[in-house]
Amino acid sequence: METRLLDGGWYTTEELGKLLGVDPSTVRRWRTARPIQGPPFVQVSERVTMYSAHDVEAWLLSKRVDPRKAA
Repeated sequence: METRLLDGGWYTTEELGKLLGVDPSTVRRWRTARPIQGPPFVQVSERVTMYSAHDVEAWLLSKRVDPRKAA
């Protein structure tokens, strides 16, 4: 399946933190952890990191727990 990165939308670290209800420092920590955690990202420059809305959604779906199936 081909990933269409320009379709969808993009979030900055700050926007993603707000969207997920976490501090932007948490998003940065995910990105710099070893192994890397959090959703895939694109390092546009040394100071700019962006997150594709498609990647964020796929990452959230991968973390989803359905209580009916977890039992």
